[in-house]
Amino acid sequence: MKLLLSALLLTLISICEAQKKTPDFLAANINTSVLPSTNFFEYANGGWIKKTPIPAGEGGWGIGNLVQEEIYNRILAINKQASIAKAAKGTSTQKIGDFWLSAMDTVTIYKKGLSALANVFTIIDKVTTLNQLSTISAKLQQIGISNLFGMYAGQDDKNSEAIIISLYQGGLGLPNREYYYKTDVRTLKVQQAYKTYLTKTLQQLNAYYKAKPTSNISLQSSMVANIYNFEKSLAAASKKLEDLRDPYANYNKSTFALLQASMQVFNWKNYTTALDIDKFYNDSINVAQPEFYKALSATLTSTPLATIKAYLKVRSIQAYAGYLDNKTYANLFTYRKTLSGATSPRPRYKRMLDAQEGAMGELLGQLFAKAYFNETAKARYSNLVEEIRNAYAIRIKALSWMSDVTKQKALEKLSKVTKKVGYPDVWKDFSSLTIYPNALVENMMNANNYWFNRNTAKLGKPVDRTEWDMTPQTYNAYYNPNNNEIVLPAGIFAVPNQADADLDDAFVYGYAGASTIGHEITHGFDDQGRQYDAQGNLADWWTKTDGEQYIKRAKAIIQQYNEFVPVDTLHVNGDATQGENIADLGGMLLGLDAFKLTKQYKEGKLIGGLTPTQRYFLGYAYGWMYQEKKERLANQVMTDVHAPAKERVNGPVVNIPEFYQAFNIKPTDAMYRPEAKRVSIW
Repeated sequence: MKLLLSALLLTLISICEAQKKTPDFLAANINTSVLPSTNFFEYANGGWIKKTPIPAGEGGWGIGNLVQEEIYNRILAINKQASIAKAAKGTSTQKIGDFWLSAMDTVTIYKKGLSALANVFTIIDKVTTLNQLSTISAKLQQIGISNLFGMYAGQDDKNSEAIIISLYQGGLGLPNREYYYKTDVRTLKVQQAYKTYLTKTLQQLNAYYKAKPTSNISLQSSMVANIYNFEKSLAAASKKLEDLRDPYANYNKSTFALLQASMQVFNWKNYTTALDIDKFYNDSINVAQPEFYKALSATLTSTPLATIKAYLKVRSIQAYAGYLDNKTYANLFTYRKTLSGATSPRPRYKRMLDAQEGAMGELLGQLFAKAYFNETAKARYSNLVEEIRNAYAIRIKALSWMSDVTKQKALEKLSKVTKKVGYPDVWKDFSSLTIYPNALVENMMNANNYWFNRNTAKLGKPVDRTEWDMTPQTYNAYYNPNNNEIVLPAGIFAVPNQADADLDDAFVYGYAGASTIGHEITHGFDDQGRQYDAQGNLADWWTKTDGEQYIKRAKAIIQQYNEFVPVDTLHVNGDATQGENIADLGGMLLGLDAFKLTKQYKEGKLIGGLTPTQRYFLGYAYGWMYQEKKERLANQVMTDVHAPAKERVNGPVVNIPEFYQAFNIKPTDAMYRPEAKRVSIW
């Protein structure tokens, strides 16, 4: 043990000496007071965490925020330039510039107050019967105000060449069903904050109507309990997070006509007519959670219309609070800080850049991609995708637990995974989006209407497989099972204050190869993705024995993550997070396999006092360099299918033999996991 400690101390000393001679950003983030064998996440990122406080306006801070800061600065410069360009009406520059002018015109915004939503309140007030409710619900959804349930048009899970409507559970003001029923101190605090928010919002509404001479509308304080109980009844019928992961259980073909027969209280004909999709009334739709709609029907029947109308007004204010006066936003922030831990609002310019990203992000993306993601970078990561793909093929062929029949189908699916790297080849058309220089709420309504109508316009048309669902500047990536594709925006490859050309392969294969490319490809074969075939259809291509073997191995990762307690006594939901955890482990294995073929790995030279393999694991950990406040951690555990950052690092590495070798992990160490418990899937 003394020899081991001495060796580790010498390693740490050599790292410190190397930092003095040649500063290395990876080595600089290491917490030398923590051994990698004790807590690898803290060892890898603890140095940065100790010297980096979480800003008051944030619930957490990490690598994604650092990248986003650079993106904000670049997009802000584009906006400022566009806002003074005096561009021709209808051009991209005009829309970008005028949106920015409207977003920062706080004098006009604060003066309008809730009156900016006057037209919304008027159409809600005109509802006198439940039969009219469906039309209003549709119109609110069309402008981005979620209510009662959710609806979107997307690929049919069992026929990826067709677009159908899916209806899903929704209508809640709190993040999800668990927040209405858990009784721990933290959740009760959130519930109370939300009820206080409802009270303040109803008081605002009363003041708004009192100022209208012709109005006799008054919302009593008892309405808070009525709205809360209305939502709670919807929460009771909502599926839990983990139950939403089963694609077969959430695939239930029906039609609006059939739904009408079982849910007469809601006029689905009026709903489809309001959205101009009535010609699809008798076509197939997917009612993802039928039990929710049964409960919704009963709840609407038993709830006074006045409560439903008040609920819709609150939903409207909550949806647009960020674009209204400072008091309205402050009320929402006070509630939401119980979920995030933030102590003050984020700077307005950042909130408005986020709003613009949702409204017209791809317009900005065209300029961003041209300036900040050159062909050399695109080629590097496109080639890395193929290296990861080849590594996966080798792993599949070598699996001892999978039959040749299933292997061939897995290899076929892998070969057909489409890669989209950096930015789209075909850009979206925003010509129908109208933007004004002094009307933020109207601009956001126009943008929401544009996106909603663009979505429903896909009905009855061929699937456009060239489309991207993220903008180039997004620090994120995704796998789409219906298209069997991985989408990798330029933003996800960014490293703060580092030029891509200066990044060594060990880092890149860990940071981008493992945590992004390998992760997303593995999603095609995680607990959900494996249930879709090479063409993107929900179909069982596994032999019975192989499917059972997969489930058995996936249970091991569920059990492993159930053991993690990231905040107080709240455990990670291993079932709900299993897909992401499988992808993390798969990504690390694939990235490492590909890295072993590089010149840097074979030469074995130290950089920053670190071996190539150590840099690989540290590169992966760098991708999860985050710290979070307890409130945000708790919210993530309760609502997110991703485990917290610390667990996303310490979870997969203990299943990888090369990690033990790279950092000399012994059976007596905290990071040691007995071989019998290590997860082995891909």
